[in-house]
Amino acid sequence: MSDHYIPQVKDIQEANTRLNNVVEHTPLTLNMNLSERYGAAVYLKREDLQIVRSYKIRGAYNKISSLEKSSLVNGVICASAGNHAQGVAYSCQLLGIRGVIVMPSITPRQKIRQVEMFGKDQVEIILHGDTYDDAHTEALRISRESHATFIHPFDDKKVIEGQGTVGLEILHMAAKPVDYLFIPIGGGGLAAGVAAVFRTLSPQTKLIGVEPEGAPAMQRSIASGKIVTLEKIDKFVDGAAVQTVGTLTFPVCRDLLDEVVTVPEGRICTTILKLYNEEAIVAEPAGALAISALDYYSDQICGRAVVCIVSGSNNDITRTEEIKERSLLYEGVKHYFIVRFAQRAGALREFVGSVLGPDDDITHFEYSKKSSRERGPAVIGIELKSPEDFKPLLERMDSSGIVYEYLNEREDLFQFLV
Repeated sequence: MSDHYIPQVKDIQEANTRLNNVVEHTPLTLNMNLSERYGAAVYLKREDLQIVRSYKIRGAYNKISSLEKSSLVNGVICASAGNHAQGVAYSCQLLGIRGVIVMPSITPRQKIRQVEMFGKDQVEIILHGDTYDDAHTEALRISRESHATFIHPFDDKKVIEGQGTVGLEILHMAAKPVDYLFIPIGGGGLAAGVAAVFRTLSPQTKLIGVEPEGAPAMQRSIASGKIVTLEKIDKFVDGAAVQTVGTLTFPVCRDLLDEVVTVPEGRICTTILKLYNEEAIVAEPAGALAISALDYYSDQICGRAVVCIVSGSNNDITRTEEIKERSLLYEGVKHYFIVRFAQRAGALREFVGSVLGPDDDITHFEYSKKSSRERGPAVIGIELKSPEDFKPLLERMDSSGIVYEYLNEREDLFQFLV
């Protein structure tokens, strides 16, 4: 018998009743493009269509609405720069409870406005520090001093049970038994709640947790047999990039998930662009996580019923160029070089004429020395039509005697120069 917390279906069903007239019962839709691509019946659970554009309203409302009156006298407080903030703010507005949201001072104005809109006059926003950790520390300090109840984004039983209602909806709406379920993982609240539902009500379903490659906190923790705090993470998938998973969520995910896989951020970006171009779905990076893992299971899922949870759509349009860039780099069609041109006039013209292929395009060009144009080293970005064009490009550069350094594999130089 396990001595740690396991979410119970009866508690998740209670949460479902509590949320019944509050959240959208988001659709479970068969996706034709993905189904054809993988030879499977691929369904998307569209939590991006929630009122606050993510599933986070479920856990936040379930937690806040279940608190005793004595715990609400001084209001509630949370730290978040994204979806949790919006879920808490909207819950405070619906319940008429005073809330404080602590956000990093670098949070984009668009996200702050969304929290203001959902919270209206019930919520006060405090901007503090440069990182989520700074905001989290400040929220805990304020909580201790003001006795406001802290609402954790994932490591809380009522939050986990609220997120688990996504699993109940999937099973209620599914036209056939679900063979594979792909669940995004950040801190693990959604995965823990949904896994508990499926292990009890649909034990034959394969449960796959999906993390960003740059923040594999759950995978590392499971491999180590204990919670591991990552020293450094890639924060690009901001809705799922955490350094430490929850003390409650870790054992649940370890015991109930069949596997936890990681997906490169570049692959996630490719998925975001495909979803937008093919489906008119605007997914945030964390929202595209589950779908991005399907390639790894193409053989297993063929002919099966598959569900991917699209967890949110709070994407900032200012990130579009970065998303496109990361996708092109991952797909192997965008390459950067430092090229040291010969010390003579016309060297650049020769490079363009004899090195570039007919479908190659220079998308970035910057001399490193303003006083040595046409003769100094330059950072050049080249976009190819297909990855197969890369080797011929290098061969032409070598045969032409071009002196260059390839930057894509030099992370230290790449981040500094590009």
